[in-house]
Amino acid sequence: MARADLERLEDGWCDLIAAGADKAGATVVAALWARAVADCNRGEGQMAPGEVAPALRSQFSAPGRKERAGLGVVPTRLADCGPLWKRPIDRAALHWRLESLHRPYHTALAEELAAAREGFGYAILIDLHSMPPIPPGQKGHGARVVIGDRFGTTAGDGLVEMVAEAAARLGEPISRNQPYAGGHIVRTHGKPADAVHAVQIEIDRTLYLNPDRSPDVERLARLSGWFADLIADAVAFRDRPETLPLAAE
Repeated sequence: MARADLERLEDGWCDLIAAGADKAGATVVAALWARAVADCNRGEGQMAPGEVAPALRSQFSAPGRKERAGLGVVPTRLADCGPLWKRPIDRAALHWRLESLHRPYHTALAEELAAAREGFGYAILIDLHSMPPIPPGQKGHGARVVIGDRFGTTAGDGLVEMVAEAAARLGEPISRNQPYAGGHIVRTHGKPADAVHAVQIEIDRTLYLNPDRSPDVERLARLSGWFADLIADAVAFRDRPETLPLAAE
């Protein structure tokens, strides 16, 4: 399979968009492996029975739409391209991906959120992703930025409104929860009742990538500056305790 096909799975160059986030006050947790190997935005149980070895099929008995399409915790197929792997994912392959990649990522993320909550009374997670243009006929068509909070369940309204206001400064169409309401990361870690707030942001890749998927320097710099400003806005919440509920003591 061609590299260009595999890159369709990637959140292309999102690390460059987030390049200034640490200086703006954020702690950055990034996956350093190809999403085709292990997808941290899918849960451990998100696989279709037909994509794994027979001995594993009983534990993946209720696949959703994405899993049936081969986009589980281990992606196995791409539309118009076929299988990514020569054989179904067996127990050893799945175990290695979960133990070496998926679980350490979520452990690191949970630890950083716990530290922030301990230090400030609450924690904010901005989960950054990229997306292809939303096709006609699909919910959210026309949006270039999608803000996901699982329909109000993973973050307080104040944070979501702040992110929406920041996104509006880009001058691009925005959608909330359509077609991406937020995946496994915000669903798992976003717990507003425990003062941990999580928002997913999807950015249309055509806003910063050239047709060959290489970064456009000027447009990428604009997005990177915008994201750093968004992080600075989130950091400013620590001086506005009324905007988010603090952790219960």
